[in-house]
Amino acid sequence: MGIIFGIDIGGSTTKIVGIKDGKCIDMLQVRAADQITSLYGALGKFLRSHELQTTDVEEIYLTGVGASFIDEQIYGIKTYKESEFNAIGRGALFLTGLPAALVVSMGTGTAFVRAGSDAAVHIGGTGIGGGTIIGLASKLLGKSDVDAILALAGGGNIKNVDLTVGDIFGKDIESLPSHLTAANFGKIESTASKSDIALGIINMVFETVGMMAVLSIKNDSINDVVLTGTLATFPQAKPVFDGLKELTGINFIIPEKAVFATAMGAISR
Repeated sequence: MGIIFGIDIGGSTTKIVGIKDGKCIDMLQVRAADQITSLYGALGKFLRSHELQTTDVEEIYLTGVGASFIDEQIYGIKTYKESEFNAIGRGALFLTGLPAALVVSMGTGTAFVRAGSDAAVHIGGTGIGGGTIIGLASKLLGKSDVDAILALAGGGNIKNVDLTVGDIFGKDIESLPSHLTAANFGKIESTASKSDIALGIINMVFETVGMMAVLSIKNDSINDVVLTGTLATFPQAKPVFDGLKELTGINFIIPEKAVFATAMGAISR
């Protein structure tokens, strides 16, 4: 049996997963100027890295926004397209072993998928995501490279940017702890550093996405939210979502290999 590839062609990066005999060979991602270049670049890099030929590949499963640009059988290999929302749901459940969950796929924008053993349903989304971070950082900080933005944010202090409940009332009120954000960027002053602003941008995106997830399952029986996509691996993600878990009781989960969840889901059945 040959290799089966699951390829998630996103708005800015392409993720590829290779499976043979039910075992994962490798996972990698490639960034390029357009989706076609990114797809073929990811496939070529994978084959070259493992000294493989196109004849070693049995099937290719494409998903993601960029899959709509592909109409051909890639290199003559059997090529199929999988619904992105199905792939998002199946990949998250596969990585976590959960029977059902709300899956939050954080890419350029953010999609919310209610996944279960029988179906994956897209329940909504938001334009807030990685594109927001890069766009705002480009204009406010002159930085558009993700690594540079993260390096800046690592030295930031959120207290110099966000207005908290404690800033307004001086204490906890009812069920709202004093450290809770009352207004993102609501306390920013001219003394705020570029690092403070970088952290504030990332924090705003995570808090917004997290609270949208909480509201999305408010009347649902599930209590698990699985976070996938590149943003889930940012070092700021875990503390923000751990804080939301403590506040709301919702179980936020960032699985290992969260970046490759959708590519894995394209293959999973």
